[in-house]
Amino acid sequence: MDILVAGGHGQIALRLLKLLADSGHTARGLIRKPDQAADLQAVGAVPVIGDLENDESLAPYVKGADAVVFAAGAGPGSGPARKRTVDLGGAVKLADAAVGQGVRRYVMISSIGAHDPAAGGDAMRGYLEAKGEADAYVTGRGDLDWTIVRPGHLVDDPGTGLVTITREMGGSGAIPRDDVAAVVAACLTTPSTAGVTFELFGGSTPIDEALGRIGG
Repeated sequence: MDILVAGGHGQIALRLLKLLADSGHTARGLIRKPDQAADLQAVGAVPVIGDLENDESLAPYVKGADAVVFAAGAGPGSGPARKRTVDLGGAVKLADAAVGQGVRRYVMISSIGAHDPAAGGDAMRGYLEAKGEADAYVTGRGDLDWTIVRPGHLVDDPGTGLVTITREMGGSGAIPRDDVAAVVAACLTTPSTAGVTFELFGGSTPIDEALGRIGG
């Protein structure tokens, strides 16, 4: 498969791109800064230079893809306005470009709490609102085979390949970034996850088995 990952220099994205490349896929990462290209090449990925936030359309980058992954984020140091242009606006642009290019498969890395932003408190509300609106835009389209992955608290512990996946919203817990990347990679080759939104935490169930239990 040819897979474009938006936000290609992010911590989860780089892990995901390596997994995809190691599995024989064409793993392309959309990045804004040319000096980030070497990091993508080091994991076997193809750097694609483009501006998720400011380019009018992402269609030139999506062209030729079999699937897209939204792994971008404005980051914790950004204000509410930029969260809307990146976490929301970027996800919308990627969806529009995918549809325009005939690409149906769309996997979104979202966040726990996106279903109820008000519960996140003032510090998280803007971020969770942007994520929730992005999720709603993607899931509201009938022309995408979407999967929404809502990970818990992200940690840099080594991945275990063992997770808890649930379609019930409102959970809490940590999840290694390694395992988030592995779950997203597995979703791309597991058609039954299309049309499913799920929360993701560390757990005791192998990834393939856990995804098999929640497939749509």
